Amino acid sequence: MFAIVGAAGKVGYSTSLALREAGLPVRAILRDPAKAARLAEIGCDVALADLQDSTALAGAIAEAEAVQIILPVSPQAMDTAGNMRRSIEHLVAALKQARPQRVLAISDYGAHVAEDIGMPSMFRTFEERLGQFAGQKLFLRSAEHMEGWARVVPMTMASGILPSFHEPVDKPLPMISARDLGRIAADLLSRRATPKELEVIHAEGARRYSPNDVAAALSLLLGRPIEARAISRSQRKESLERLVSASASELLFKLYDAHSRGNLIEIEPNAGELRHGTTELVDALRAQLPNGSLAT
Repeated sequence: MFAIVGAAGKVGYSTSLALREAGLPVRAILRDPAKAARLAEIGCDVALADLQDSTALAGAIAEAEAVQIILPVSPQAMDTAGNMRRSIEHLVAALKQARPQRVLAISDYGAHVAEDIGMPSMFRTFEERLGQFAGQKLFLRSAEHMEGWARVVPMTMASGILPSFHEPVDKPLPMISARDLGRIAADLLSRRATPKELEVIHAEGARRYSPNDVAAALSLLLGRPIEARAISRSQRKESLERLVSASASELLFKLYDAHSRGNLIEIEPNAGELRHGTTELVDALRAQLPNGSLAT
């Protein structure tokens, strides 16, 4: 049996669906009972457990051969970094209690970088703490989610300008759809276990996209010209704080700084396998737009 922590999220649901389509048993672990029906409909055994309750989480994971875990980010929380650290500790405590044979953790590009680069550094801590778990571990480092661009779509639709925290706007970046990431995770979970205690695998789309490519995709979907325009470093923090809390803004500010400085948010050299998704950027974005906004 496979236990998927955070099964109601985009990645968790995609993993759960792929495993069920393969006829494999899935225990979908989520906090909100209102989101249970969708997972029950695809044949998942649903268990409710709050991530901040390690005992309940361990009970939900119990008897699973393999577990997928994801570190949630609360972008509106007053203390996003603190919440993430507490979640890490509860996840590790639950795993130590339940002792599954294998754990697949969704991590982040740049998690190998030693210096503080914001959000990827939280995932570095995540990996380090999971390293203390005695079972087999697979860190699936994800490129930036294509769906993340949806947060600036409303202002883009209003102005015709796609604001980009990435600079320059013609620099190709690793991206992947959440759906593809979940399916890659499902394939890794369902394959025969290897004797390795730790594996690192990176996942990104079939090709890389720049902010200019995002603007071109939105132009096609919206039926009008969209221009990508970089937000200057001096304005970046203020702009981020219009979207997320000050704590989350600090983590993202450092992340975008690292992107701008070179190739820190990249595949770790000699780390292991690279997996590719198949979903094109335009298709991932199409699913994020209100139906009434699409060009006909």
